[in-house]
Amino acid sequence: MEKRLIVIIVVAVIACGSIAVNVSFDKNYHITWGNSHVKSINQGNQIDLLMDQSSGAGFESNVGYGSGFFQIKVKLPQKDFSGVVVAFYLTSDINGKGGNHDELDFEFLGSDGPPFTLQTNVFADDAGGREQRFHLWFDPTSDFHTYGILWNQHQIVFYVDNTPIRVFKNNTNIGVNYPSQQMVIQGSIWNGEDWASGGRKIDWTKAPFVASYQGFEVTACQFKSAPNKDECYISNPTQWWNGDKYIQLDPAQHKALQDARTKYMFQDYCTSKAKIDKECGINSTT
Repeated sequence: MEKRLIVIIVVAVIACGSIAVNVSFDKNYHITWGNSHVKSINQGNQIDLLMDQSSGAGFESNVGYGSGFFQIKVKLPQKDFSGVVVAFYLTSDINGKGGNHDELDFEFLGSDGPPFTLQTNVFADDAGGREQRFHLWFDPTSDFHTYGILWNQHQIVFYVDNTPIRVFKNNTNIGVNYPSQQMVIQGSIWNGEDWASGGRKIDWTKAPFVASYQGFEVTACQFKSAPNKDECYISNPTQWWNGDKYIQLDPAQHKALQDARTKYMFQDYCTSKAKIDKECGINSTT
Protein backbone atom coordinates (compact mmCIF):
# COMPACT_ATOMS: atom_id res chain seq x y z
CA MET A 1 0.00 0.00 0.00
CA GLU A 2 2.84 2.39 0.87
CA LYS A 3 4.60 1.75 -2.46
CA ARG A 4 1.34 2.28 -4.35
CA LEU A 5 0.81 5.62 -2.59
CA ILE A 6 4.29 6.77 -3.55
CA VAL A 7 3.63 5.88 -7.20
CA ILE A 8 0.34 7.80 -7.16
CA ILE A 9 2.03 10.88 -5.72
CA VAL A 10 4.80 10.78 -8.34
CA VAL A 11 2.27 10.43 -11.17
CA ALA A 12 0.25 13.31 -9.77
CA VAL A 13 3.32 15.53 -9.64
CA ILE A 14 4.18 14.73 -13.28
CA ALA A 15 0.59 15.38 -14.35
CA CYS A 16 0.61 18.79 -12.71
CA GLY A 17 3.83 19.57 -14.50
CA SER A 18 5.82 21.15 -11.69
CA ILE A 19 6.42 21.23 -7.98
CA ALA A 20 7.52 23.97 -5.65
CA VAL A 21 11.29 23.99 -5.47
CA ASN A 22 13.53 26.46 -3.69
CA VAL A 23 16.26 27.39 -6.14
CA SER A 24 18.89 30.05 -5.63
CA PHE A 25 18.81 33.03 -7.97
CA ASP A 26 22.38 32.37 -9.15
CA LYS A 27 21.48 28.94 -10.54
CA ASN A 28 19.38 30.33 -13.39
CA TYR A 29 19.86 34.11 -13.41
CA HIS A 30 22.40 36.93 -13.27
CA ILE A 31 22.25 40.68 -12.68
CA THR A 32 22.45 42.73 -15.88
CA TRP A 33 22.45 46.30 -14.56
CA GLY A 34 22.23 48.25 -11.33
CA ASN A 35 24.42 45.83 -9.37
CA SER A 36 24.62 48.19 -6.40
CA HIS A 37 20.81 48.29 -6.31
CA VAL A 38 20.34 44.55 -5.81
CA LYS A 39 20.04 42.78 -2.47
CA SER A 40 20.22 39.01 -2.08
CA ILE A 41 18.20 37.55 0.80
CA ASN A 42 18.02 34.08 2.36
CA GLN A 43 21.00 32.66 0.46
CA GLY A 44 19.68 33.90 -2.87
CA ASN A 45 16.13 32.56 -2.51
CA GLN A 46 14.91 36.15 -2.70
CA ILE A 47 16.23 39.08 -4.71
CA ASP A 48 15.28 42.70 -3.99
CA LEU A 49 15.66 45.22 -6.80
CA LEU A 50 15.95 48.80 -5.58
CA MET A 51 15.35 52.04 -7.45
CA ASP A 52 16.32 55.58 -6.51
CA GLN A 53 17.23 58.67 -8.51
CA SER A 54 20.59 57.20 -9.49
CA SER A 55 19.47 53.85 -10.87
CA GLY A 56 17.07 50.95 -10.99
CA ALA A 57 18.13 47.34 -11.56
CA GLY A 58 17.50 44.30 -13.71
CA PHE A 59 18.28 40.61 -14.11
CA GLU A 60 18.24 38.00 -16.88
CA SER A 61 18.24 34.23 -17.25
CA ASN A 62 21.57 32.58 -17.94
CA VAL A 63 20.27 30.93 -21.13
CA GLY A 64 17.54 31.46 -23.71
CA TYR A 65 14.46 29.29 -24.13
CA GLY A 66 12.23 28.08 -26.95
CA SER A 67 9.10 27.07 -25.00
CA GLY A 68 8.03 26.46 -21.42
CA PHE A 69 6.02 27.51 -18.41
CA PHE A 70 7.67 30.53 -16.83
CA GLN A 71 6.71 31.55 -13.31
CA ILE A 72 8.01 33.93 -10.68
CA LYS A 73 6.72 35.42 -7.44
CA VAL A 74 6.71 39.20 -7.12
CA LYS A 75 5.95 41.66 -4.33
CA LEU A 76 5.66 45.31 -5.35
CA PRO A 77 7.01 48.36 -3.47
CA GLN A 78 5.03 49.13 -0.32
CA LYS A 79 5.19 52.92 -0.77
CA ASP A 80 3.64 55.33 -3.25
CA PHE A 81 5.51 54.16 -6.34
CA SER A 82 3.66 56.19 -8.97
CA GLY A 83 5.83 56.41 -12.09
CA VAL A 84 7.83 53.30 -11.21
CA VAL A 85 7.51 50.20 -13.41
CA VAL A 86 8.22 46.68 -12.14
CA ALA A 87 8.47 44.01 -14.83
CA PHE A 88 8.76 40.28 -15.46
CA TYR A 89 8.92 39.22 -19.10
CA LEU A 90 10.40 37.12 -21.88
CA THR A 91 12.26 38.81 -24.72
CA SER A 92 14.33 37.94 -27.77
CA ASP A 93 15.86 41.44 -27.65
CA ILE A 94 18.80 40.13 -25.67
CA ASN A 95 21.17 42.97 -26.59
CA GLY A 96 18.62 45.79 -26.25
CA LYS A 97 18.79 46.75 -29.92
CA GLY A 98 15.04 46.68 -30.50
CA GLY A 99 13.77 45.88 -33.98
CA ASN A 100 11.33 43.15 -34.88
CA HIS A 101 11.59 41.05 -31.76
CA ASP A 102 9.41 38.70 -29.71
CA GLU A 103 8.38 39.64 -26.19
CA LEU A 104 5.80 38.60 -23.57
CA ASP A 105 5.27 41.13 -20.79
CA PHE A 106 4.00 41.46 -17.28
CA GLU A 107 4.39 45.15 -16.35
CA PHE A 108 3.19 46.54 -13.02
CA LEU A 109 2.47 50.25 -13.37
CA GLY A 110 3.27 52.33 -10.29
CA SER A 111 0.48 53.47 -8.02
CA ASP A 112 -0.22 55.32 -4.77
CA GLY A 113 -2.73 52.66 -3.78
CA PRO A 114 -5.54 50.49 -5.13
CA PRO A 115 -6.56 49.74 -7.74
CA PHE A 116 -3.19 48.38 -8.84
CA THR A 117 -2.64 48.06 -12.59
CA LEU A 118 -1.07 45.12 -14.39
CA GLN A 119 -0.33 45.48 -18.10
CA THR A 120 0.32 42.53 -20.39
CA ASN A 121 1.69 42.82 -23.90
CA VAL A 122 2.71 40.56 -26.79
CA PHE A 123 5.36 41.34 -29.37
CA ALA A 124 5.64 38.91 -32.29
CA ASP A 125 8.34 39.88 -34.76
CA ASP A 126 6.94 43.41 -34.66
CA ALA A 127 6.41 46.52 -32.56
CA GLY A 128 3.82 45.04 -30.23
CA GLY A 129 0.93 47.37 -29.50
CA ARG A 130 -1.13 44.55 -27.97
CA GLU A 131 -1.57 46.03 -24.50
CA GLN A 132 -4.24 44.74 -22.16
CA ARG A 133 -4.60 46.25 -18.69
CA PHE A 134 -6.15 44.72 -15.59
CA HIS A 135 -6.96 45.89 -12.09
CA LEU A 136 -5.51 43.34 -9.69
CA TRP A 137 -8.06 41.90 -7.27
CA PHE A 138 -5.61 41.84 -4.35
CA ASP A 139 -2.93 44.04 -2.83
CA PRO A 140 0.32 43.11 -4.65
CA THR A 141 2.39 45.22 -2.24
CA SER A 142 1.50 43.25 0.89
CA ASP A 143 2.63 39.77 -0.14
CA PHE A 144 4.10 37.69 -2.96
CA HIS A 145 1.87 36.55 -5.81
CA THR A 146 2.71 34.21 -8.67
CA TYR A 147 2.77 35.38 -12.29
CA GLY A 148 3.17 32.82 -15.06
CA ILE A 149 3.44 32.54 -18.83
CA LEU A 150 2.76 29.33 -20.75
CA TRP A 151 4.40 29.42 -24.19
CA ASN A 152 4.20 26.51 -26.62
CA GLN A 153 3.52 26.02 -30.31
CA HIS A 154 -0.25 26.29 -29.76
CA GLN A 155 -0.85 29.19 -27.42
CA ILE A 156 0.49 31.71 -24.93
CA VAL A 157 -1.39 31.99 -21.64
CA PHE A 158 -0.81 34.63 -18.96
CA TYR A 159 -1.64 33.53 -15.40
CA VAL A 160 -2.03 35.39 -12.11
CA ASP A 161 -1.99 33.00 -9.14
CA ASN A 162 -2.95 30.15 -11.51
CA THR A 163 -5.91 32.10 -12.93
CA PRO A 164 -5.62 32.58 -16.71
CA ILE A 165 -6.20 36.23 -17.65
CA ARG A 166 -5.11 36.28 -21.28
CA VAL A 167 -4.66 33.90 -24.21
CA PHE A 168 -2.78 34.57 -27.44
CA LYS A 169 -3.28 31.70 -29.90
CA ASN A 170 -0.95 30.68 -32.69
CA ASN A 171 -2.78 32.10 -35.70
CA THR A 172 0.04 32.05 -38.23
CA ASN A 173 -2.40 30.33 -40.61
CA ILE A 174 -4.21 33.66 -41.02
CA GLY A 175 -1.08 35.76 -41.23
CA VAL A 176 -0.63 36.72 -37.57
CA ASN A 177 2.94 36.66 -36.30
CA TYR A 178 3.61 34.33 -33.38
CA PRO A 179 6.63 34.39 -31.02
CA SER A 180 9.15 31.80 -32.22
CA GLN A 181 12.56 33.33 -31.50
CA GLN A 182 14.87 32.44 -28.64
CA MET A 183 13.83 34.41 -25.56
CA VAL A 184 15.47 35.07 -22.22
CA ILE A 185 13.65 35.80 -18.96
CA GLN A 186 14.12 39.27 -17.52
CA GLY A 187 12.99 41.22 -14.48
CA SER A 188 13.50 44.87 -13.67
CA ILE A 189 12.48 48.02 -11.84
CA TRP A 190 12.80 51.29 -13.74
CA ASN A 191 11.68 54.90 -14.14
CA GLY A 192 8.53 54.98 -16.24
CA GLU A 193 7.06 58.30 -15.18
CA ASP A 194 7.00 59.62 -18.76
CA TRP A 195 4.99 56.60 -19.88
CA ALA A 196 3.12 54.83 -17.12
CA SER A 197 2.33 57.38 -14.43
CA GLY A 198 -0.67 59.17 -15.92
CA GLY A 199 1.21 62.43 -15.64
CA ARG A 200 2.37 61.96 -12.05
CA LYS A 201 6.02 62.44 -11.19
CA ILE A 202 7.93 60.03 -8.99
CA ASP A 203 8.07 61.12 -5.36
CA TRP A 204 11.75 60.57 -4.72
CA THR A 205 11.31 61.19 -0.99
CA LYS A 206 9.81 57.69 -0.91
CA ALA A 207 12.93 56.10 -2.45
CA PRO A 208 14.35 53.55 -2.48
CA PHE A 209 11.51 51.64 -4.09
CA VAL A 210 11.89 47.89 -3.60
CA ALA A 211 10.54 45.12 -5.81
CA SER A 212 11.05 41.61 -4.42
CA TYR A 213 11.27 38.40 -6.46
CA GLN A 214 11.16 34.75 -5.40
CA GLY A 215 10.85 31.39 -7.15
CA PHE A 216 13.81 31.06 -9.50
CA GLU A 217 13.22 27.53 -10.78
CA VAL A 218 12.77 27.49 -14.58
CA THR A 219 10.52 24.92 -16.27
CA ALA A 220 11.34 25.34 -19.93
CA CYS A 221 13.21 24.03 -22.96
CA GLN A 222 16.63 25.55 -23.52
CA PHE A 223 16.83 26.98 -27.03
CA LYS A 224 19.22 25.29 -29.45
CA SER A 225 20.28 26.53 -32.86
CA ALA A 226 18.62 25.17 -36.01
CA PRO A 227 17.85 22.44 -36.88
CA ASN A 228 17.58 21.34 -33.24
CA LYS A 229 15.45 24.28 -32.07
CA ASP A 230 12.24 22.38 -32.97
CA GLU A 231 13.00 20.06 -30.07
CA CYS A 232 11.41 22.73 -27.87
CA TYR A 233 8.01 21.99 -29.44
CA ILE A 234 8.05 18.20 -29.12
CA SER A 235 5.65 16.70 -26.60
CA ASN A 236 7.39 14.32 -24.19
CA PRO A 237 7.27 13.67 -20.43
CA THR A 238 10.00 16.21 -19.74
CA GLN A 239 8.23 18.91 -21.75
CA TRP A 240 4.73 18.58 -20.34
CA TRP A 241 3.80 22.13 -21.42
CA ASN A 242 3.80 20.94 -25.06
CA GLY A 243 1.34 18.12 -24.41
CA ASP A 244 -2.26 17.78 -25.60
CA LYS A 245 -3.52 19.14 -22.28
CA TYR A 246 -2.01 22.52 -23.13
CA ILE A 247 -3.32 22.96 -26.68
CA GLN A 248 -6.22 24.95 -25.25
CA LEU A 249 -7.84 25.79 -21.93
CA ASP A 250 -10.19 23.27 -20.38
CA PRO A 251 -13.78 24.37 -19.57
CA ALA A 252 -12.99 25.39 -15.99
CA GLN A 253 -9.98 27.44 -17.09
CA HIS A 254 -12.01 29.02 -19.88
CA LYS A 255 -14.65 30.13 -17.38
CA ALA A 256 -11.97 31.51 -15.05
CA LEU A 257 -10.47 33.41 -17.99
CA GLN A 258 -13.78 34.96 -18.99
CA ASP A 259 -14.61 35.86 -15.38
CA ALA A 260 -11.23 37.55 -14.86
CA ARG A 261 -11.51 39.52 -18.10
CA THR A 262 -15.08 40.60 -17.41
CA LYS A 263 -14.38 41.72 -13.86
CA TYR A 264 -10.85 43.11 -14.04
CA MET A 265 -9.76 44.02 -17.58
CA PHE A 266 -10.33 47.71 -18.26
CA GLN A 267 -8.24 48.37 -21.36
CA ASP A 268 -7.87 46.20 -24.48
CA TYR A 269 -6.02 47.02 -27.67
CA CYS A 270 -8.64 45.06 -29.59
CA THR A 271 -11.31 47.63 -28.75
CA SER A 272 -9.26 50.79 -28.24
CA LYS A 273 -7.45 50.88 -31.58
CA ALA A 274 -8.96 52.12 -34.81
CA LYS A 275 -7.46 49.14 -36.64
CA ILE A 276 -8.54 45.81 -35.20
CA ASP A 277 -5.81 43.18 -35.40
CA LYS A 278 -6.61 39.92 -37.18
CA GLU A 279 -6.24 37.84 -34.04
CA CYS A 280 -8.65 39.80 -31.85
CA GLY A 281 -11.85 37.98 -32.73
CA ILE A 282 -10.23 34.59 -32.13
CA ASN A 283 -8.31 35.37 -28.94
CA SER A 284 -11.21 37.20 -27.32
CA THR A 285 -13.32 34.03 -27.45
CA THR A 286 -10.61 31.47 -26.66
